[in-house]
Amino acid sequence: MTVTVVLDRPWQAVKSNPKEIEYPESDGKPVGETDFHISVIFYLRAALRYFFRQVSDVYTAANMLFYYEEGDTSKFKVPDVFVVRGVTKHDRRTYKLWEENAAPIVAFEITSRSTKWEDIGDKKGFYEALGVKEYYLFDPVGEYLKPRFQGYRLEKGGYRRRTRNKDGSIISEEMGVILKPDGPMLRLIDPTTNEVVPSMEEAVENAYAARLQVELEAERASVEAQRAQAEAERAQAAVERADTAEAEVARLRAENERLKRQAGLP
Repeated sequence: MTVTVVLDRPWQAVKSNPKEIEYPESDGKPVGETDFHISVIFYLRAALRYFFRQVSDVYTAANMLFYYEEGDTSKFKVPDVFVVRGVTKHDRRTYKLWEENAAPIVAFEITSRSTKWEDIGDKKGFYEALGVKEYYLFDPVGEYLKPRFQGYRLEKGGYRRRTRNKDGSIISEEMGVILKPDGPMLRLIDPTTNEVVPSMEEAVENAYAARLQVELEAERASVEAQRAQAEAERAQAAVERADTAEAEVARLRAENERLKRQAGLP
């Protein structure tokens, strides 16, 4: 097959003799080496999808086969997490660059013992050549990468290391979020609210806690309403007793006056 590379978009190619090819959906490798790695990957995918939930043309995927040359099923990478701008959000089986016509703007690799050298070598060079604007490396256990969170931005001449803030965070210019290491997690922070985008488990726990708080407040309000009702009833009873006593006093006075008149007393 003859391939002619288009220089302004290196993934685009003009091909001859196209044929139907089946592109595998798995490379047979696990999502991550440890629970720490899996947690970061799943968190980033969910948090980024939530953050961009109202942006129709931003797509986030994780551990998906990324094919970059049509007709060659061996030409693929499997980014831990990547973000693409300019495509629809629908779920995919694989990502084929020539069909989507859009390269990722950001890629993440969660470094482990078996992937460290690929992450800082082959994959870094691949993303750089592909034109991925930002590339992030994170080591959740802090054993394979120093410093354990690193960011790169594509400039003239290639990737340049991003400067981290004092707290270790980096502001992503492409995504408009703050990325901050937090123990074994790499957190997403919304810069407009300065709040951390919660994980799915945290969101469920927060929702459960909020529901319990609502139920507690409703129960407290019910108790207060019952107490107020009881107080109102006691007050009403007191008023009625006072009215009854006043009426009885008036009756007794009238009876006393009647008796006095009958006896001819002044």
